[in-house]
Amino acid sequence: MSQLLKKSFGTHGKVHEITPQSAGWRYVGFSLHRLRAGETVGESTGDREVILVMVEGKAKLAGAGRDWGVLGERMSVFERTPPHCLYLPNGSDWQAQAETDCIIAVCSAPGMGGHEARRIGPDGITLTERGKGANTRYINNIAMENEDYCDSLLVTEVFTPAGNWSSYPSHRHDEDDFPKITYLEETYYHRIDPADGFAFQRVYTDDRQLDEVMAVSDGDVVCVPRGHHPCGAPHGFDLYYLNVMAGPLRKWRFVAAPEVEWIMKRDA
Repeated sequence: MSQLLKKSFGTHGKVHEITPQSAGWRYVGFSLHRLRAGETVGESTGDREVILVMVEGKAKLAGAGRDWGVLGERMSVFERTPPHCLYLPNGSDWQAQAETDCIIAVCSAPGMGGHEARRIGPDGITLTERGKGANTRYINNIAMENEDYCDSLLVTEVFTPAGNWSSYPSHRHDEDDFPKITYLEETYYHRIDPADGFAFQRVYTDDRQLDEVMAVSDGDVVCVPRGHHPCGAPHGFDLYYLNVMAGPLRKWRFVAAPEVEWIMKRDA
């Protein structure tokens, strides 16, 4: 199995934990908790900033010395409704108590104390269509470049209808050469509907020294350390993923793969 493809540890408790050390990179961290109603989990952010994303279900959240109340609304990501999220700076503690069975994603990157704790969404997050034809997908921007909520993190959700492509045309963001391109590590947390389905993600460099195609199942995470990284949803299976990106500069600038530059120009 590809070293970039991460299977969950199980179906309950902390089921993913990707750190810069385990991924072999410097910035992005991602973990995932699957809780049953009434259960609690808590952590410290340490030297990292965190966005807690209520992927599914509801939980009572406290963090950075405040009670944030019950966050969460959708019971399935495929409702395509805006998520409820909580931003916490480095040096914070947080705790969640599940009101229903729930899934909480912990997105992290180096923190610099530049932003205060705050709720993100559902207000202010609007599902946006992107792409054309079989490249159409739908985006919930949680904390991208235009949202000045974070020191390092870039976080977004993408919904790809069955039979369509996303993170396409193929592109990379693996060099620190702003404004042409920025270096951003990235994780993809994938969900599939129906859950017994599958989708595909390819991660490849122009010289093909890295070239892997992965069949992703419901709940898998793919790490993208470099290279292009398109996703395809087969007919019959809708695809959702939660993206976490971070690097030395909180800007998203990418370069298209040579073989798809003509598509970028045509569809611009």
